[in-house]
Amino acid sequence: MYDPAGLTVLVLFGVAILIAQVVARRTGVNGPILLLVAGAALAAVPATAALRVPPELVVLLFLPALLYWESLTTSLQAIRADLRTVVLSSVFLVLATAATVAAAAHVVLGLSWPVGFVLGAIVAPTDATAVAAVGVHLPRRQLTMLRAESLVNDGTAFVLFAAAVAVASGAEPFSTPNVLGDFALSYLGGIAIGVLLARLAMLARRVAPDALTQNVVSVLTPFAAFLLAEEVHASGVLAVVVCGLVLSRLGPRSIGADTRLQAHAFWQIVTFLLNATLFLLIGLQLPAALASVSATPGFALAAAALVSAVVVVTRLVWMNAVPYLVRALDRRPGQRTRRIGARQRLPLAWAGFRGAVSLAIALAVPLTTVDGAPFPHRDLLLVVTFGVILVTLVGQGLTLPAVVRAARYDPDTAVDDEIALAYERMADAALADLPRLAEERGIPEDVVARLRVEEERRRRPPPEPVGADREHDLRLALVQARRRTLLRLRDAAVIDDQVLLRVQSELDVEELALRGGADPG
Repeated sequence: MYDPAGLTVLVLFGVAILIAQVVARRTGVNGPILLLVAGAALAAVPATAALRVPPELVVLLFLPALLYWESLTTSLQAIRADLRTVVLSSVFLVLATAATVAAAAHVVLGLSWPVGFVLGAIVAPTDATAVAAVGVHLPRRQLTMLRAESLVNDGTAFVLFAAAVAVASGAEPFSTPNVLGDFALSYLGGIAIGVLLARLAMLARRVAPDALTQNVVSVLTPFAAFLLAEEVHASGVLAVVVCGLVLSRLGPRSIGADTRLQAHAFWQIVTFLLNATLFLLIGLQLPAALASVSATPGFALAAAALVSAVVVVTRLVWMNAVPYLVRALDRRPGQRTRRIGARQRLPLAWAGFRGAVSLAIALAVPLTTVDGAPFPHRDLLLVVTFGVILVTLVGQGLTLPAVVRAARYDPDTAVDDEIALAYERMADAALADLPRLAEERGIPEDVVARLRVEEERRRRPPPEPVGADREHDLRLALVQARRRTLLRLRDAAVIDDQVLLRVQSELDVEELALRGGADPG
């Protein structure tokens, strides 16, 4: 007889995720918080109480998939526009946060400096998924800056984490030249491998015979990028992020509509399940961590409160001090137009949510040191990480709408304006190409007149799937004409990548309907 224990765990996790999602939708409570509570409840179930996940599994399975999807749906164009701000936040703010947390952990909590830096590296990076889920009230530019920061800062945190763990576990002594060399190799190597894997993925997709095979390439891509980077001691996180960003630019020209819609649906559900599972796992291990922590529960809670305060205050100080230093050094007129006032910066400073990435790094702390002894304060690190996530997601997340209102942003109509512009330009292009395309295919004038009316209607409302008849070929050609115009608008920076994604998905649905494909909904 087979042992159903593994299937029992799978079903219990699935049920917990479903219940948390339903409750979150009906109550408005953040889903991650409910999942943490559900995970703690599962600790009382015999089938899951003793479940322990190897740290390597969290890093190698969860992170590549989560980061890949976030990078595919983030605007590279917007990142380039605010590159300096993104670099300052994703590199130097992470280092500053890790240092202040390490100092507080050493001076107040009595942890050693290496263990303090391990804790600092865990809680320093913001989380792209948490930002996207909680930061929906922000204007597009501010939200994109936060998402870009949270994608890149994972690489900084992982390099620092690896160095701190190596020292704390006795694997190697601390050396400034070694750490700087690791940072250089991590960033440069991760970027190079990300670009290389993106190019290889595009080549593999061109020789793949169908949508299903092409999406097998899509599934393998983030894991291959992460693995190759880690093998050469570069940043697997940066390799995955860069690979996803490059593919978000190259993909629209060479990936078919059926492949794209299939991949979109797959990655949406997979990343949702992986993200939810991470929160369940941390909730599941929290009771055991609290029970086994060497200090009293009161001390653990006080430590979590202290580190949470340090994390929040460090970001607030950084966001309200560094911009003035940058302004003093860069007085170019072009940069002045992009400046954000103190009131408008406050939501950026307040939206430093921690989430799945910090959970993954915390779970990746080794169980033992080099000599086989338990890793110092591992359970305390887990509890403190949970506390920081709780404070940022609940405390800052629930109050962010009020902070955004206090910022008094101007109405953000950029997305709607660009979508309207995209439809208008696509209709113009299709109408201009219609006579030539119809003549090439020998289409009767009455059909051309009917299609001209349809294209005029597409200037504003989303296109609706149309029936299949003898003018399919012409209709498909017009879809391609609109798609080419849409890409030209994106390439010329007239519209944003995320506008392209929204409009492109509608074109894909129309194309599949014309080809007789199933309704993706």
